[in-house]
Amino acid sequence: LVATNDIHYIEQSDANAHDLLLCVGTNAKKHDPNRMRFPNDQFYLKSREEMASLFSWVPEAIENSVRIAQRCNLEIQFPGPQLPVFEVPSGYESPAEYLRSLSREGLANRFEVVTEKLTERLEYELEVIISMGFEGYFLIVMDYIRWAKQQGIPVGPGRGSGAGSLVAYALDITNVDPIKYNLLFERFLNPERVSMPDFDIDFCFERRGEVINYVTEKYGTDRVAQIATFGTLKAKAVVKDVARVLDISFEESNRIAKMIPDDLGMTLSKAFAQSPDLVELEKKGGVYAELFDAARRLEGMARHISTHAAGVVIGRENLTRYVPLYRDARTGAISTQYSMELLEPCGLVKMDFLGLKTLTLIEHAQELIRVKNPAFSIEEIDEEDEATFAMLGRGESSAIFQFESPGMQNVLKEAKPGTIEDLVALNALYR
Repeated sequence: LVATNDIHYIEQSDANAHDLLLCVGTNAKKHDPNRMRFPNDQFYLKSREEMASLFSWVPEAIENSVRIAQRCNLEIQFPGPQLPVFEVPSGYESPAEYLRSLSREGLANRFEVVTEKLTERLEYELEVIISMGFEGYFLIVMDYIRWAKQQGIPVGPGRGSGAGSLVAYALDITNVDPIKYNLLFERFLNPERVSMPDFDIDFCFERRGEVINYVTEKYGTDRVAQIATFGTLKAKAVVKDVARVLDISFEESNRIAKMIPDDLGMTLSKAFAQSPDLVELEKKGGVYAELFDAARRLEGMARHISTHAAGVVIGRENLTRYVPLYRDARTGAISTQYSMELLEPCGLVKMDFLGLKTLTLIEHAQELIRVKNPAFSIEEIDEEDEATFAMLGRGESSAIFQFESPGMQNVLKEAKPGTIEDLVALNALYR
């Protein structure tokens, strides 16, 4: 016989906040007599003395619990990156050898003259990549990008720190020359700081799912999953949720929420320090005191689970060896129960399959142009085209990724950019 403590909250004083959270989760009002509720306020973490008192009629149950606890021991091993082993063609002894061969071949295809500087940069990057054990990662990313392009799926030229890799450029993972634009490889992968590489790859919004399906079929449904993300109860949201279940009117709930500043990272603690109106409202007591007490206790807690917009993990073995999984009730997609930041310690590398509507728009525009000009390709447009920069200088940037907001259009009118480098600088400064 073993005595256990059914725990749903830490302190006994958390019982009401827990009850209100149940109402939020079940979309019920607190006063509803038929709603789900716990029978009392005893579902908190009790002390040793309280447990001994509760089970005084059977003290051996307490002793058995302690005895079992003392026998329990768990040591979690945190492995290195657990990427699948990339199968290389016959004639190559290892993924590292295959990566070297493809990179050198790709460099020769990318540049008319392979200078000593280019060779040194490529070999340096290869040494870092292979010494850190990421040759498989590069080959996996290269493979699904190559497949996507073969299927006619538009793929972005590269974004983020990954565009600083000459190896990635040689493998056609990116389409941005890091030498021309003086991009640093170490921003992406630094031998002095062990961290997972992270390519952000843009795909046509309408066909992104095809690429994920390809990866799933290639490596197995048990080794590929999307990533969970948790929506939390932030200051305004928690006040509105608790107000609703306390049957505070929608208008009053909005009035209270507007007292909370819209600043980034705002918390109830900061809001009360900045808003005398909130302090005065809480002093009124009654339902307002209950509202703010519960809101403080619930702030920051997970409200719902959803799927990360881009992240996918591919494991060496069945993913359940590393993390728990769940099936999305709405879409049926398999996702990790761990959020993104917890996956790396478990050995799983996040890969970003970003669905970008801009790529879809560009592809549709090309299709329309090819009605009259079948040979047209956006790749052949001159990056220094004067008419294009004149258009941007007039602020005519509707539907241009990261340049379409009214604020950015004003910046373009004032700055009159004339080169790609100007656009890069303006984008970075504006953001």
